[in-house]
Amino acid sequence: VVDLRRHAARDGLAQPVIAAIERHLDAGGQVLVYLNRRGYAPTLFCSGCAWVAPCPSCDARMTVHMARARLLCHHCGADSPLPFGCPQCGSEVSPVGQGTERVEQALAELFPASPRVRIDRDVISRRGDIERALEEVASGRARILLGTQMLTKGHDYPDVTLVAVLNADQGLFGADFRASERLAQQIVQVAGRAGRGDRPGEVLIQTAYPEHPL
Repeated sequence: VVDLRRHAARDGLAQPVIAAIERHLDAGGQVLVYLNRRGYAPTLFCSGCAWVAPCPSCDARMTVHMARARLLCHHCGADSPLPFGCPQCGSEVSPVGQGTERVEQALAELFPASPRVRIDRDVISRRGDIERALEEVASGRARILLGTQMLTKGHDYPDVTLVAVLNADQGLFGADFRASERLAQQIVQVAGRAGRGDRPGEVLIQTAYPEHPL
């Protein structure tokens, strides 16, 4: 368990996790980084008036998708252009939080020599996409795997020696009474991707609540 109160995270990656990724890559292993949140950031925030981009069609917040310069609602599918400034006060707006798109950018900057593959619904949209991505992993060309739950289900990665769970707190305090059970299932499922070959696996879980019973 990596305590986020002691280790500041850079674009969602705490220093012990960055060091572990480097260590496993140097040893010839593959690394799986798990974040069950697609897009660039879950919130677009104005520092001037505290405006947060709302969905115009439902009660959710819009998610920032930087590569497409769009705001998307992951609940109802609403779609709008990414604004250059706050629509209420005109101040600068900034993305807050991390999604897989943002973490992929950070990993590219930290480990430019290690090819990556990202697996989420934003990049796996057509028939054959998932097979091509998994072939990159199976062949060993991709050294870093990044993705959402799509990455964890029913796939065997014998060369993965490290799994890093970035946002383990996502389901700790949900209103749904099953949220913690789902979180436990996710963590156990993704942790099982490490060490399936001849070499032992290591699992790092980033959390701001290391004393939480779950």
